[in-house]
Amino acid sequence: MLVDTHAHVYHRRLAPDLEAVIARAHAAGVTKVLLPAIDVPSIHQALDLCDMHEGLYAMAALHPTETKDATDKDWRAVVDFCADPRVVAVGETGLDYYWDRSFDVTQQDFLRRHVRLALEADLPLVLHLRDKPKRDEVHRDLVRILTEERTDAMRGVFHCFTGPAWVAEAAMELGFSLGLGGALTFKNAGVDTIALSLPLERIVLETDAPFMAPTPHRGRRNEPAYVRLVAEKLAALKALPLGEVMRATTANAEALFRV
Repeated sequence: MLVDTHAHVYHRRLAPDLEAVIARAHAAGVTKVLLPAIDVPSIHQALDLCDMHEGLYAMAALHPTETKDATDKDWRAVVDFCADPRVVAVGETGLDYYWDRSFDVTQQDFLRRHVRLALEADLPLVLHLRDKPKRDEVHRDLVRILTEERTDAMRGVFHCFTGPAWVAEAAMELGFSLGLGGALTFKNAGVDTIALSLPLERIVLETDAPFMAPTPHRGRRNEPAYVRLVAEKLAALKALPLGEVMRATTANAEALFRV
C-alpha cells in the first residue's frame, strides 16, 4: 500500500482520462490520494471527487501565489471548509518568492492565518515553499514565521522538499515531516543526498501530479501511480526492502493526516 500525500487530481491535465488515472494508481498499490487546494474553486472540485471516488481526501487553503488577489470572502470559505470532515489538512499554503515579490507581506499574513486555522481546527499544515535557485530567503521567512506561531500541536508536511539540508532539520524540530516526490529521482538535484540523512519515520511520499513527474517520466504528465517510483528510489538509496519503505511511509501518512 502507498499514499500519495499531494496530487492535484482535479487538474485539467488529468481530466481527459481521470478514471484510468485512478485505476492505474490502484494497480500500483496507491490506496489513498490527498488533494491539496490552491483556491476556493479547487476545494469544491476536490470535494466533488472525494464524493465520487473512495480513497480520495481533500485539503482547504489558498496557495501563496493566489493570495495577491484573495478576498475576505475567499478566506471565510477556507475557514468554513476546514470544518468539513472530508477535509484532512490545511493546504497548500506557504510562501512563494519565485514569480512575484510585490506582495510578500500579503503572503506572510495569509501564511499566519493558515497556521492559526490549522491549530484551531486540529489539522496538519501542508506547506509550499519556492524561491529562485541558490537563494533561501523564502526558507528563512517560512521557518521564522512557523517558529513565531509554534505550539506543541503544530504538525504537517514541507511539501516537495528539495533542501537545503538545514531546512530539513528545522522542519523536523518544528514537528513537520518532509514530502519527497519526483525530484528525488532527478539526477544531480541533490535531494538524494538529503534523503539519506532523513529518518524514515519523518518521510511521506507524494507526486504533485500533474507536475514534477519522476524519472523516467520527467517532463511529461505526472499521476499518482508514479509515487511508487519515488518509493522505489527511496528504498534503493537507503538500502531497504521496498515493502519496508511502503509500509513506513504509508503509516506515517495515515497517522499524520488521520486517514
